[in-house]
Amino acid sequence: MRRIHLGCPWPLGSSITSRGVNFSVAAPAADRLELLLFADGSDRTPEQVIELDARRHRSGDYWHVEVEDLGEGCCYGYRAFGPLAPGGHGFRPAKVLLDPAARAISGWDVYDRVLATGPSPNAHSCLKSVVTERDHFDFQQHPRPRHPWQRTVIYELHVGNFTSRSDSGLPPEQRGTVLGLIEKLPALKELGITTIELLPVFAFDPADAPPGRDNIWGYSPLSWFTPHPGYCSSSDPLQSRHDIRRMVAACHDAGLEVLLDVVYNHTTEGNRHGPTLSWRGLADRSYYHQNKTGEYLDVSGCGNSIAANHPIGRQLILESMRCWAVELGVDGFRFDLGIEMSRGDQLKPLDQPPLFEAIEADPELSDLKLVSEPWDCGGLYRLEDFPARRIGTWNGHFRDGVRRFWKGDEHSTWSMAQRFQGSPDLYSGHPVNIGKSVNFITAHDGFTLADLVSYNRKHNLANGENNRDGENHNNSWNHGVEGPSSDPAIQLLRKRQQRNLLATLLLARGVPMLSMGDEIGRSQGGNNNSWCQNSPLGWMPWNADQCDLELKTFLQRLLALRRALPNLINPLVAPRQTLKRQPSDHGDLWQQWHGVELGRPDWAAWSRTTATSLHMGSRGALLWIGFNAYKDPLEFALPVPASPWMRVLDTAMVSPDDLPEQPEPFEGVEIELDHHSLVVLLAREVATGLEL
Repeated sequence: MRRIHLGCPWPLGSSITSRGVNFSVAAPAADRLELLLFADGSDRTPEQVIELDARRHRSGDYWHVEVEDLGEGCCYGYRAFGPLAPGGHGFRPAKVLLDPAARAISGWDVYDRVLATGPSPNAHSCLKSVVTERDHFDFQQHPRPRHPWQRTVIYELHVGNFTSRSDSGLPPEQRGTVLGLIEKLPALKELGITTIELLPVFAFDPADAPPGRDNIWGYSPLSWFTPHPGYCSSSDPLQSRHDIRRMVAACHDAGLEVLLDVVYNHTTEGNRHGPTLSWRGLADRSYYHQNKTGEYLDVSGCGNSIAANHPIGRQLILESMRCWAVELGVDGFRFDLGIEMSRGDQLKPLDQPPLFEAIEADPELSDLKLVSEPWDCGGLYRLEDFPARRIGTWNGHFRDGVRRFWKGDEHSTWSMAQRFQGSPDLYSGHPVNIGKSVNFITAHDGFTLADLVSYNRKHNLANGENNRDGENHNNSWNHGVEGPSSDPAIQLLRKRQQRNLLATLLLARGVPMLSMGDEIGRSQGGNNNSWCQNSPLGWMPWNADQCDLELKTFLQRLLALRRALPNLINPLVAPRQTLKRQPSDHGDLWQQWHGVELGRPDWAAWSRTTATSLHMGSRGALLWIGFNAYKDPLEFALPVPASPWMRVLDTAMVSPDDLPEQPEPFEGVEIELDHHSLVVLLAREVATGLEL
């Protein structure tokens, strides 16, 4: 038998020592613990069981032991013994538990989620934690790109769905993997984005879904440290970390940042009827919000909510973030339902959440980009007052306001203008600082851009829930026909509206986010909740015959325009707002809003139009943008330019003239905007030399 030593409480999880492996896990309410060692992940019985003595192998809340003659690849699990109360600590010593800080997992071939519920033993069907290296990412060879927020453009994608199709051009073994993603980085770089945001890549349980469905998106984590095995190139659990490092290194070499969509607000263990896999069996009361009777408090919509205010959970989240940022090299995180992590005891919202304070005080996390959803399923929504200094937020109001304007809703013009200039109405009258608001039109949950202009209602029957799932209030418009249409007029208007929406997003102040496939008109057939669709319905198409390449060209040029004029399109300091032209200092940047008449914006309920101009001092206008969501063409008066106007963009024109490679001269003191169109004019001194 292997020699046993006391071990150390730090670091958490399993770590290789000079003599073997040190194990440390939190179980503050347990009476005793057993460490189970397995010969390999498929074994149905442990080869050795080591009982941890509470008097010798416990320091505070942490149990620890060092075992000689073990190393990388060792498979293990825990059994925890203690009181079992309904909805309480949940100790079920019959269940083999994953180490919450394990960096790899094995045993998928024998795993059975159903057998992880109830009182029966499951050693023969359990997942196993795996001992791995903890090497740091090589930042010297592959440094972080560190794009400033002002120039950041995020592209959200699902690793599996991005390359799963046969027309991706990848060999079968690389499709749907992080290595397959590497092969597609040139396409993303060519598009002009700076940052990719990956839907959850934490290990998740595909069986955490209704019967007959698989969990595809992964918003129900099994581990906060382990890469999902389905995205890796090998069944070897040790390979997953190397694959992630290769992907991040390739992104850095291409000048692309990597953000992870992370789920720290709940786990796959669900409510008290769910499986006992890890957290629940070790420290149920510490990890999950519960009431006095032990019932789970759920503001995640998934059965449980993580108590990030508790030191045990907070420590594990911080360690997970360090694992991905320092060991695997990622550049930031987007927190799913992140405001949930600001809740204290009995879900009370906290103005100084201990987790966010700890994140912002941690030097190893200080150079990351951090973004959060400002809402949770319990009704908490904090945007301007999000309780963290460095964490930006998704601006759902931007999505809704811009959609409603181009749909032609009443009371939408003033709201759209507010969103366009940085949502000052949501931030105490001042445009939001760059990096504090992520603007988007579409995201993984909801319609794709093509479906947003093709469907009035969701079509989610394929999900098996009788169309009950998914958002019902989409602010979408089918333009006359539900779904695909052969009517040329409808097709033309839908294409124009996609350009209107993209142009509004990328010309607005803030950090824009694009969604996978919107650049080529990807459709999900009206499904606005494809979380369980591992099929062409949710996959990215690559065949040119199924891609709107004209739309892709439009977006590429639009991104090039944004890059070329950051101080006009997305200035660090928001321009001063004025209703009347006011001569001022030469370097003073100021913005004026108009209607069809200069200086007279129409914010009435019935208005469907507006325009804005940007001026530098008293020299005349440098930029003019007109928005016409009305059903008829309208004439707009133009301000006096600093130099003759050049037309840069007109969504009413046919591709590629809608956004030509070089601006075209425009003469006149008025301009006609066709119905449902957007036009951008630049002063010649700004447009000179501009090539898109």
